[in-house]
Amino acid sequence: MLTIANLRIGFSNPSGITQALRGVSFDLGKGETLALVGESGSGKSVTALSITRLLPSPPAVYQGGSIYFEGQDLLKITDDELHRVRGGRIGYIFQEPSTSLNPVYTIRSQIAEMIRLHRPEVREIDAEIVHWLEIVGINDPSRRLNDYPHQLSGGMQQRVMIAMALSGRPDLLIADEPTTALDVTIQAQILGKLKELQRELGMAVLLITHNFAIIRGLARHVAVMYQGQIVEYGETEKILREPSHPYTKALIACIPRLGDRRRRLPTIADFQTSN
Repeated sequence: MLTIANLRIGFSNPSGITQALRGVSFDLGKGETLALVGESGSGKSVTALSITRLLPSPPAVYQGGSIYFEGQDLLKITDDELHRVRGGRIGYIFQEPSTSLNPVYTIRSQIAEMIRLHRPEVREIDAEIVHWLEIVGINDPSRRLNDYPHQLSGGMQQRVMIAMALSGRPDLLIADEPTTALDVTIQAQILGKLKELQRELGMAVLLITHNFAIIRGLARHVAVMYQGQIVEYGETEKILREPSHPYTKALIACIPRLGDRRRRLPTIADFQTSN
């Protein structure tokens, strides 16, 4: 479904161009989940936004590579064709629902816009919105249609974001740190709901996170990003058991464990020395 090959992106600045992606390549099949894992600044979100050319250009400079989605190179299609892909065939859940949702529009108006743009055949807009709000676990959704984002908790805002993304019935869902701002209980609920919906709808998911702890049981494969490159790729369980790259080892070693009394988190240098 999605094939990214040797993608190179930089950002222009007064001193020249700063490299952000240095030859990123990976594949994602229909109905599969791939976790893209790495620390802040490693290039995860740049990769996600580049897929549908959401990076403003300038300053972003697409320097080479290809992004094929269902046979189309998204770097070469027209803007009109790309608008039909964004939100429709490829949906996004962004990091912070409080900043992604427009504070001056109701929940109904924001989800309705998505449905009108990508599914014009839908006639009963309100019923469709209620349907998706129910699916993501919002109680009594008809009462929430005219609420504004500030009237909802963080967990409910995130559920609204998921409902909005799914209302376009995407073939690919890109979830960029979908639970970063949530407590662990709500985090588990949101991730569980995503897994359930993926199974029901048969869509592919690109899950972007800095946290190795949440991907077990969610993603069959994982790609580890470091300094704008994929440094390790493979089956999630195998990499969790036997990581090979020092960066991957350091990330996994930072996962909190009950009863752990360490005073200092490990770094890449610790594993490079040990090797």
